[in-house]
Amino acid sequence: MRRSCFFIPFNTGGHWLLLAINPIREIVYYLDSLGNDWTTYPDMKVLIDTVLQAFRAQRDIQTSRRGANSITWIKVACPQQRNQIDCGYFMLRFMRDTLALGRLKIPTDYFDEFKCAFYTKDQVDEIKEEWCQFMIKLNVCS
Repeated sequence: MRRSCFFIPFNTGGHWLLLAINPIREIVYYLDSLGNDWTTYPDMKVLIDTVLQAFRAQRDIQTSRRGANSITWIKVACPQQRNQIDCGYFMLRFMRDTLALGRLKIPTDYFDEFKCAFYTKDQVDEIKEEWCQFMIKLNVCS
């Protein structure tokens, strides 16, 4: 199987965050623009752990009892939003930054190329514009 990283935009019921999952290595990179820990959303963690355990079972991977809980969650120190409304755009930006670099591993302190405490208004507007252009090309709004 090819090495892969899957992106899962996750809505907690009012907030978007990004999970980047390497199912082979059983690593979940957790990117939350509000800075919450994944323990804030226990249902999300149970769901993703269950999916990875099912994926492991499909691959017929035998693990010891200790290894059964070997899923690694990594909180990434990503840029933080300054309001309560831009989380979706931050999630899209995190995904775009990762794809732009073509990496399967996300550093815990985010990528040096995109590291900052906060995205500027221009950086948020840039992803909004890219999203609008993408939707126009798909002819979704006609």
